[in-house]
Amino acid sequence: MEKGSKKVENAWAMYDWANSSYNLVITSTIFPAYYVAVTTNKVNTELSYVNFFGLKIINTALQNYTLGIVFLLVAFMSPILSSIADYRGNKKSFMRFFTFMGAASCSTLFFFTPERIEFGMITFAIAALGFWSSLVFYNSYLPDIAPPQDRDRVSAKGFAMGYIGSVILQIICFIILLKPGLFGLDTSDKTIGARMSFLLVGLWWFGFAQITFKALPSNSVSNKKMKKHILANGFHELKLVWNQVKELPALKRYLFSFFLFSVGVQTVMLVAASFSKKEIFPKDEDEPKLLLTIILIQLVAIFGAIIMSKLSKKIGNIPTLLVAVSIWICICITAYFVTSQVQFYFLAVFVGLVMGGIQSMSRSTYAKLLPKTDDTTSFFSFYDVTEKIALTIGLFLFASNEELTGSMRTSILVLMCFFILSFFALLHTRKTITKEKYADLFN
Repeated sequence: MEKGSKKVENAWAMYDWANSSYNLVITSTIFPAYYVAVTTNKVNTELSYVNFFGLKIINTALQNYTLGIVFLLVAFMSPILSSIADYRGNKKSFMRFFTFMGAASCSTLFFFTPERIEFGMITFAIAALGFWSSLVFYNSYLPDIAPPQDRDRVSAKGFAMGYIGSVILQIICFIILLKPGLFGLDTSDKTIGARMSFLLVGLWWFGFAQITFKALPSNSVSNKKMKKHILANGFHELKLVWNQVKELPALKRYLFSFFLFSVGVQTVMLVAASFSKKEIFPKDEDEPKLLLTIILIQLVAIFGAIIMSKLSKKIGNIPTLLVAVSIWICICITAYFVTSQVQFYFLAVFVGLVMGGIQSMSRSTYAKLLPKTDDTTSFFSFYDVTEKIALTIGLFLFASNEELTGSMRTSILVLMCFFILSFFALLHTRKTITKEKYADLFN
């Protein structure tokens, strides 16, 4: 596979443009706000229960449990799928399949009405499964298409493209929400704007992904033979990867740090909209303000990813991650005390600065620390399994704490503990990295 090709790099980054519409509209803005609105008890917004196949559960806790189960499935499936892709040389085929699954499910959410909670949650789960599973294969392309010195830049380009594309679609959806009549929609149906947005996400994701699939190279057919049965081989490959990781102290300690801050970063990003809707923007008339705030976060995040990429060139990857984690700790402390919308706007700016940057930097740092290998999918499968287990833990902790205390604020403090632990783990990682072996990471 050719490395350093601008055409290939742009095609790869274009998938971020395509799929980030899911991450913004479905994960972060319109779907969470819509879901909380249609399931909220107007008398007591903090304790709104839904009936899910006979189970009575807090509405936001149900959403977080659903996502937690999805991430557990992805963690279990990705070793099997990535192993098959590596041995059969059809990584792009799997990526295309999960893209179609996710995009089709997003479009199907058009039929999610207040009377169909079970349908909505199941379809929401399938969309999440498609999105996160496709990223297993998408991320594994990074070391294949970019030489080590360009991985920070290419990774940041992907996130920047994602934020730009998702904001464009978010603005379109925002106009539909406010002025459905301009598009010939039934203005008497208060849910039509949100549901039309879900449909557009699926079309946008699937449509722009075709640019990626047309230009992104398919990996060549491997001559390897599976060492185990097809269902067990992926886990066998993970064991082999782990055996290599244990011999590389810097990589092992970095993965532990990544696990800890992923519990916090990814969980905060997934629950931010629900938290904002319940705690800061509870009234229906406040919903446009919430959506505009999250658009602000995305716009700032474009610059955040670029700034962190440039900062890493000056001080190194690990010190840059230490700065990002420190800001996340401050964000958690501030979020616990935030009560007004003005305070939340200032907090949103800082969230945007570190949101995309820490994801981009963590991915490229891992790619730099990898040993020389052609088996990039298995190594990135290990990376993705680590992240998904962290997400599962974070979401279940957040949801269970909300059910126990009846408050989402105390759950944020639980996540803050993981950021603090990751800070010290990164310090330990930095001590392990030597100038001779990882000159571009050490400062």
